[in-house]
Amino acid sequence: MSQTLNASTLLAVPLAPLVGSVLAGILGTQLGGNWIGRRLSHTFTILGVLIAFIISAMTLKSVAMDGARFNETIYEWMVIGGMKMEIGFMVDGLTAMMMCVVTFVSLMVHIYTIGYMEEDEGYNRFFAYISLFTFSMLMLVMSNNLLQLFFGWEAVGLVSYLLIGFWFNKPTAIFANMKAFLVNRVGDFGFILGIGLIAAYAGTLNYTEVFAKSGDLGKLIFPGTEWLLITVICICLFIGAMGKSAQFPLHVWLPDSMEGPTPISALIHAATMVTAGIFMVARMSPLFELSDTALSFIMVIGAITALFMGFLGIIQNDIKRVVAYSTLSQLGYMTVALGASAYSVAVFHLMTHAFFKALLFLGAGSVIIGMHHNQDIRWMGGVRKYMPITWITSLLGSLALIGTPLFAGFYSKDSIIEAVHESHLWGAGFANFAVLAGVFVTAFYSFRMYFLVFHGKERYDQNPDAHHDDHGHGHDDHHEPHESPWVVTVPLVLLAIPSVVIGYLTIQPMLYGDFFKDAIFVDATKHHVMVELAAAFHGPLAMAAHAFSTLPFWLAVAGVATAYYMYMVNPAVPAAIKRAVQPIYTLLDNKYYLDWFNENVLARGARMLGVGLWKGGDQAVIDGTLVNGSWKVVGWVAGVVRWFQSGYLYHYALAMILGIVVLMSYFVTWPMLAQWLSR
Repeated sequence: MSQTLNASTLLAVPLAPLVGSVLAGILGTQLGGNWIGRRLSHTFTILGVLIAFIISAMTLKSVAMDGARFNETIYEWMVIGGMKMEIGFMVDGLTAMMMCVVTFVSLMVHIYTIGYMEEDEGYNRFFAYISLFTFSMLMLVMSNNLLQLFFGWEAVGLVSYLLIGFWFNKPTAIFANMKAFLVNRVGDFGFILGIGLIAAYAGTLNYTEVFAKSGDLGKLIFPGTEWLLITVICICLFIGAMGKSAQFPLHVWLPDSMEGPTPISALIHAATMVTAGIFMVARMSPLFELSDTALSFIMVIGAITALFMGFLGIIQNDIKRVVAYSTLSQLGYMTVALGASAYSVAVFHLMTHAFFKALLFLGAGSVIIGMHHNQDIRWMGGVRKYMPITWITSLLGSLALIGTPLFAGFYSKDSIIEAVHESHLWGAGFANFAVLAGVFVTAFYSFRMYFLVFHGKERYDQNPDAHHDDHGHGHDDHHEPHESPWVVTVPLVLLAIPSVVIGYLTIQPMLYGDFFKDAIFVDATKHHVMVELAAAFHGPLAMAAHAFSTLPFWLAVAGVATAYYMYMVNPAVPAAIKRAVQPIYTLLDNKYYLDWFNENVLARGARMLGVGLWKGGDQAVIDGTLVNGSWKVVGWVAGVVRWFQSGYLYHYALAMILGIVVLMSYFVTWPMLAQWLSR
């Protein structure tokens, strides 16, 4: 262990945002008497995240350059039997990268929030929430045990509930945060079952100790079935990831989370909550490598998400929802890579996606500000000349998203497509088709949004719903758009830089070097995808040059060209296609009727079951039979017994006479009856 990493320094990374959150959340709100104003609230929280980012960057340098590592217990909470409940940190290449991504994106969001939430009454409260969110995510990625991982896992879920419903006077926001909370509880039920199975059979929650026993776990059979125990564990863990990282069918919460303010949309969807599931599966790679069944399941779920959520992005008109469905699709790509045993590729795409997706969300928020809080892309157009910084940064983010050669998204996205192509696991064929088709779909909906917002005729003065906006109060949409203030545009520029160059600079060490050597485990004898990718890799420049002759590049070009023709050259085409395929459009517009199914079948079924258990089980059986019935029986018996114990002498004499009659009848009648029956 290198001396450059010590517990006190690492402890400051999550605690600095927590301190900022506490100061802003208590002293900056009515809870603490509003002792500090807006300026001090955002100063404390930004300073806390800045400290966390600086230490994270120094840690990444030590890990990458000097090979520094850290894996120790910080605080031992309790010991139950031989199992330790503790707080500890594991810092390796995977953790250091996640620490930098989380803190950098969070820092940009904090700065951006100064401009975006300037007029909001809950300004200080919002800063407290996003800093608390950053603390929760850092505790998750830095943990060295499953207990702390679960704490961070639940904490980001709780704070996301607060943030999505930040505007608690909006019914849609309250519905959205409750939906997110409940759907994530479904996934978390599977997650805690997986953790419980690990605790029961491995006898520990510490990562290193669990991985050391993974070989033994891989030989056990789940009781009462023919399934391997490790397969059950991995599928349970992945169900947790399905909820947190919004995989089909537990994805339904994520588009509705757009009801929260735009800064938190960027933070949730880019670098924090939705990437937690991807990070967890990559961290648990020594377990997942033991089950091809679990890997195939992961790959198929990811492929469904990547393709079918992309389709939904095509018909969206809310600028934030287009980017939200893009997030769903890209999370599907990451999940497909996990299923192909290309964990490093999935995490690589997680990193590149964090930058360009945060850029796109914050760019969308900048457009919303400039358009006086109009979010409908049908009533924009020609914004480019009014908002040049937002325009160019959004263009760079879109080019990165569709996988343009030399951009960050190209290196990670093309590596995923190649990894799936080389995989021989069950489901790889469908996954290969899904990720290839998804290239065209992504390019189409991304540049549909880009062209409708920044090019073409100006339509902002024709909006019939000008009174609807991101904040729930009216603005005059007939004013010309305007560029956002510097606190909004500076984060856009700083996020645009890694969105362009980070893939080129890091693909070699992250995928084909030693950066993840002791953080991610792949059994190359069974799963040879990374070996084949390494054999075909000849440097980032050669990879970009070769891309111009590959199918994914031309699919992306076709998607952009189709969007340009349909929305710039011949705008009548989309309406004609909609009329021609109205049933398909209706299906997409209703989001495959999953929300309807959840609300009318699952939710109503659960309610009917609950009412049935309440009335039939609780009221009828428990209260009516067991509780009330028991006291009635006792009362009746007591009444009978009380009659025999009346205190009257003639009652006792009668009882004695009756007893003698019964005894005499028994001893006289029974022998005679037995003798008669024996004849």
